[in-house]
Amino acid sequence: MSTKYKATMPDTAYFITITVVGWIDVFTRVKQKYVITDSLRYCQEYKGLEIYAYCIMPSHIHMLCKAREGIILSDIIRDFKKFTSKKIIQTVKEYPESRREWLLDYFGTSCEHLKRNQQYKVWQDGYHAEIANSNWFIQQKIKYIHNNPVKDKIVAYPEDYIFSSARNYATLENELDIEVLSVL
Repeated sequence: MSTKYKATMPDTAYFITITVVGWIDVFTRVKQKYVITDSLRYCQEYKGLEIYAYCIMPSHIHMLCKAREGIILSDIIRDFKKFTSKKIIQTVKEYPESRREWLLDYFGTSCEHLKRNQQYKVWQDGYHAEIANSNWFIQQKIKYIHNNPVKDKIVAYPEDYIFSSARNYATLENELDIEVLSVL
């Protein structure tokens, strides 16, 4: 598998996008958003993930992040995707979901072509990662991440979106503690 858009360089910050197969809007349900924030919190506490900005969109997640020294970010992302995949399926099955059968069928069909034996596929293979190699790039990506829900007309202002670090940067109550950067 190509490493062109993978977070493989140690001690390097990346802008990352992780996408649901078929761009399915899984994260329109609050319960599913909490699967993500809880998992990110776990990765911060136990796996060495440092998050500088994030936003959970309906079908994908954006993050500006890096791994602590001695840890490879791609390993954290791999484990995050594996765990959240199972937890998302469990949540679809256990909580009210009008699209339950359709989602399970779609996620089931999405892995039929795989060589490995698995029942559901929630995330697209890999993820898109770009090295954050300058303050300009970091500023641009943080603005992009925070304005994503505004662009999609989910909210009028970035800090109004609960599942985004725009609230952290605006010093408002938030769902996930991050490391706020002063480059803005």
